[in-house]
Amino acid sequence: MNFWDKITGKDMEKQAQAFASRIKKLPADFQGAWETIDTYLWQYSDFTGRNLMPILDGVLGLLEEAAADGQSVQEVLGDDIEGFCSSLAGEEGAKSYRDKLRQQLNNNIAKKLGR
Repeated sequence: MNFWDKITGKDMEKQAQAFASRIKKLPADFQGAWETIDTYLWQYSDFTGRNLMPILDGVLGLLEEAAADGQSVQEVLGDDIEGFCSSLAGEEGAKSYRDKLRQQLNNNIAKKLGR
C-alpha cells in the first residue's frame, strides 16, 4: 500500500468493495446479521477505522463458513449481537468512541477548572 492510498483511504475502499461482494453471496438472514454487526462494530473504531478491518474480515469469514455448513445465524451469533460485537472489539464493556471522547472532554474541562 502506498502512502497516497493510505492517506486518502483508497485501501479501505477496496477492502469494503471486496466485503460487499462477499456479503452478496450470503443468505438473506446472514446478510441482515452482517448489517447489524457492521453497525455495532463501527462505534469501536479508531479515527480511520483501520483497526476494524481484520475484525470485520474475521466475522465475515465466520458467517461464510456457518452458511456453508448450514448453520443458522442464532447458532453462530446467539441472541445478543451487541454483546457479541463488544466482545469482539475488546472485552465486555469496551469503550466506544463516544465514551473516549466524553472522557477526553471531561479531562479538558477539569484541567481548565484547575481540578
